[in-house]
Amino acid sequence: MKKYLLAAVLSGLIFSSYAQTHSPDSGTFLLHKFQQHIGKETYHVINNKDSKDYVSDFKFVDRGSPVPLKTELRVSPVLEPLSLKIKGNVARGATINDTITIKANTAHVKVDKDVSDKTLQPLTFPIAGYAPVIVQQVLIQYWKKHKEPANINTLPNGSVQIHRDGADTLTFEGKPLILERYAIGGLIWGNEFVWTDREGQLIGVITNDAEFDKFEAMREKYESLLPTLIGKTATYSMRLFTKSASIKTAPDKVIAIKGGTILDVVNEKTIPDAVVLIEDGIVKKIGKSGEVTIPANAKVIDAKGKMLLPGLWDMHAHFEQAEWGPAYLAAGVTTVRDCGNEFDFINAIKDAIDKGKGVGPDILKAGIIDGKGQYALGIIQADTKEEAIKEVDRYKNNGFVQIKIYSSVKPAIVKAICDEAHKQGLTVTGHIPIGMTLQQGVDSGMNMVNHVQYVYSIMKRNKDRSINFEDSTSIAAIKFIKDHNVVIDPTIGVFEMSFRNINDDITVLEPAFYTLPLPLQAMLKNTGQDSTGAKKFKPLYESMVKIVKMMHDAGIIIVAGTDQGFPGFSVPRELELYVQAGLTPADAIQTATITPAKVMNMDKRTGSIDEGKKADIIIVDGDPLKNIREIRNVTTVIQGEHVYDPGMLHKLVGFSK
Repeated sequence: MKKYLLAAVLSGLIFSSYAQTHSPDSGTFLLHKFQQHIGKETYHVINNKDSKDYVSDFKFVDRGSPVPLKTELRVSPVLEPLSLKIKGNVARGATINDTITIKANTAHVKVDKDVSDKTLQPLTFPIAGYAPVIVQQVLIQYWKKHKEPANINTLPNGSVQIHRDGADTLTFEGKPLILERYAIGGLIWGNEFVWTDREGQLIGVITNDAEFDKFEAMREKYESLLPTLIGKTATYSMRLFTKSASIKTAPDKVIAIKGGTILDVVNEKTIPDAVVLIEDGIVKKIGKSGEVTIPANAKVIDAKGKMLLPGLWDMHAHFEQAEWGPAYLAAGVTTVRDCGNEFDFINAIKDAIDKGKGVGPDILKAGIIDGKGQYALGIIQADTKEEAIKEVDRYKNNGFVQIKIYSSVKPAIVKAICDEAHKQGLTVTGHIPIGMTLQQGVDSGMNMVNHVQYVYSIMKRNKDRSINFEDSTSIAAIKFIKDHNVVIDPTIGVFEMSFRNINDDITVLEPAFYTLPLPLQAMLKNTGQDSTGAKKFKPLYESMVKIVKMMHDAGIIIVAGTDQGFPGFSVPRELELYVQAGLTPADAIQTATITPAKVMNMDKRTGSIDEGKKADIIIVDGDPLKNIREIRNVTTVIQGEHVYDPGMLHKLVGFSK
């Protein structure tokens, strides 16, 4: 006992320890992001006379930033919850400080500085999200003890839904290992998958952390099973959507859209009172009403008073969970460039969508390569020319169309990656690695650059972090990017979120914010700065917005990318910000339609509503050319032979509309 208490004090345990009557059990989970081992959770189970205490020390280091979390869960000997104390971080920029104490029928809840008493509902369990892992194990045991109810209320808010999803027989240490599989909804946005052994001991969790990133935890002994479980998660999670009766999955061979106004994004003109005839997922005929014969067997969509636009593109997606698929489609996004993901996961996700076993946009895969070091991301890393060639070739052989360079790639290796990519017919995008400038990255062979920050960093800065746009350095930076035909996806919405005052009304950024699932609301609402930080970063952010307009005016190719944000909705938000910067609505819409199609050499088959192209079409109630915000009013999404109702898609992934 003294030994345990001493260890607790030395490790900075933030909670008081309770007297115990037995020696503590313990265990370790290895923690991963993008499959890379980045930390561990060590827990102790202390058996007291009238309770059990689960004390967890959870910590990982993500790209150089420590993410520590201390937790103590107390339950009765029969697993009825008594208290939860949790404090620390759940992501690089997300903190938590909750204390929940349950007595009789009342729960005393303290979340940061907010204190309240809540009447305890039947079947209620205190849990704060995906971390720590051991609390999830106890949650499942509690669920089983209560005869596996459809819903469990959670504190400080929300609810979870657990269901048995089957079992997997794996090979472990040369022998068969049967693991029970569960899908849990409500801890994060969407579903996570959890595996336990037959005794109820949690073996692995495949989930997402509090900044949307892929996150995995494996009981230490079973670490070698992680790649297998990652691949299975993509298949199982996509299957949850295709099994749903709430969306249309049967194809329509012939579709006719009549009466709407077509936005011709190539020529920046409109075609009113039009008919679009689609056969086998391809636009067969476009004409005025009365000039196009609609076959008797066609599914007819009345679009009178509405506008038809090409499906939108997100050129900076991270499709890290299956729920992004329906969320993207519901917002009118029919194509995404995935800018870095887990190799096995994104391959399985794309394969499911392509084969009709999943729901989501077309995915263009950009394979991420990082260098080794304390800031590295993922497990695909290259520090030598030979490693660079090997990884580029692996991506090429698995259907990737682009390479994404990440921040820890050594400057000398960037050229090796670019040379091999170009040899294989791939283009290269990415971050500008530490120790390089944008000019050096482009001179080494990079075709595109992610994030406006790398343009900002090569311009002349004032003391308040704003840009001196009249300085020769700033002028030369814009000229260099134009002269070298560099494509930029600014992701300005990411910086708006990062630098916003968290006390400001978030619905100004996202009018549909309160339709988002509660886990998303909680995560996004706390993203940003306090008033002091927001004021400090305001000149920097305003300069970034102005850079977008300067690049556009200079003829630099801009493509709309979001780097996640509000799922699906972040694409229209990005376009709104471009209009705020000074682009016309028509110009902004081009950055998310025909321009990315041209950049990715796909404009002959998609990116606009034209005869012979794939039918990626959205129907919008309003006129985004007059008010860009009306691009949010998507009433119908057509993806090839499939017609989707955005409301149904949103409902499928937990949105309230």
